Amino acid sequence: DVGEVYSRLLDHRPVIQGEIRYFVKEFEEKRGLRELRVLENLKNTVFETNEHILPKCEQAMQDNLSETFKRLQAANAMIHKLQEREYEARKLQADKVMAREEKCITHWEEFMKEQQKKRAEVDEEHRKAMERLKEQYSEMEKELAKYVSF
Repeated sequence: DVGEVYSRLLDHRPVIQGEIRYFVKEFEEKRGLRELRVLENLKNTVFETNEHILPKCEQAMQDNLSETFKRLQAANAMIHKLQEREYEARKLQADKVMAREEKCITHWEEFMKEQQKKRAEVDEEHRKAMERLKEQYSEMEKELAKYVSF
């Protein structure tokens, strides 16, 4: 009796084995070969992709890349020409600015020379006027000295 109680209460192997058999039976019956069919379809899709679609994509990519590369080269050439034109325009503008600056400098130097000449003339006129005034005052002093002695 003790062996029978032990096997019923503590030995779970027969129950577990029965559950495993039941699970496997249910799994195989309900799911059948569905996973196998899914894997087969996946294999066929991968094979078709590798054999047919991938080469077509590679060819289309090569054709498009070639065309794109040609367009990029043409665009690069156009940009290079535009940069050269812009460089020439900037150089021309810079030359014009330099010419204007040189002209302004020359004009300024002439103006300053003319101002110095005019200043020298005014200074000379002032000096002469000062001499005339000195002479006039000295003559007036002499004449005043004559009248003071009376």
